[in-house]
Amino acid sequence: MLLEKLSMAHGPSGYEGDVRNIIKEEIKPYVDEIKVDLMGNIIAHKKGNGPKVLLDAHMDEVGFIITKYNEDGTLKFASLGGVNAKVAPCKVVYIGKNKIKGVIGLKPIHLQSAKERTSALSYDDYCIDIGANSKEEVKKVIALGDYAIFDTVFGDFGNGLLKGKAFDDRVGCAVLIEALKENYNCDLYAAFTVQEEIGDRGALISSYEVQPDIGLALEGTICADMANVPKHLRATEIGKGPAISMMDRTSIFDRELTEKIMKVAEDSNIPYQRRRATAGGNDAGAMVSTGVGAKVATISVPCRYIHSSVSVISKDDFENTTKLVKAWLKSFK
Repeated sequence: MLLEKLSMAHGPSGYEGDVRNIIKEEIKPYVDEIKVDLMGNIIAHKKGNGPKVLLDAHMDEVGFIITKYNEDGTLKFASLGGVNAKVAPCKVVYIGKNKIKGVIGLKPIHLQSAKERTSALSYDDYCIDIGANSKEEVKKVIALGDYAIFDTVFGDFGNGLLKGKAFDDRVGCAVLIEALKENYNCDLYAAFTVQEEIGDRGALISSYEVQPDIGLALEGTICADMANVPKHLRATEIGKGPAISMMDRTSIFDRELTEKIMKVAEDSNIPYQRRRATAGGNDAGAMVSTGVGAKVATISVPCRYIHSSVSVISKDDFENTTKLVKAWLKSFK
């Protein structure tokens, strides 16, 4: 399964090479041109008439970077992207291209003071343990600047759900790859971008290169449809279809464009939902801010437990997002 292959690939911000290689091979038969720019973005062109449309999905995932050796052979590290420090401890990670396993260590609760038990934890409280006994030993196999990612295995979660890592935004990458397999009446560009999780850096370059008339970001987005979360705080809900955003931290999405997308969904009997939150941001913020700007929108797949070691999505939401993107692209005459 394409999504499984993408989810299991290693690709935190700044280290997207494995994901890039998979995508280049997947899209080669369906596009007229593939370019990899100096940042590492893939920019693919499917030549056509009509408006210049840019579809964007980012390749990077949240992760960690090794910053220091401790004398006892453990490692200090920092986050790559918005990984809440609360979700990191006691997780297994792979480190670097050699996939060395480590465990994010935390002082046992039995040894914590009353204050430590009730205070928020930070990365200063953790280390990564690979089983080394000294700084000299760990230096032989781990370099400063190596990345670390969660070791989560992709799989079926039951009831039509999937669990895995990096659904933000490998799910968007998978939707975009599927969309490229068909032909449309527009001049279509696809950007698979780097370093979104640390500030849309790759998309600033790809957007400047393409200068689109219309930009659509394909994302995995926040979902908190849990019993302890009030209905009005649930930005999206699993199983209710692709989420169409109104606004986020970096963009106010073009009203005419989003209404057209919703009409296409209704005419095609594709379920959809509005994303009822303005938190976060994505590469649409780069598309709308580059050159003379562009009309932008975002279509997302709801992801439970996003930016953690594991996310959960609905197969139906993923498939309906793909259907909606294709139907919208076919609406260009």
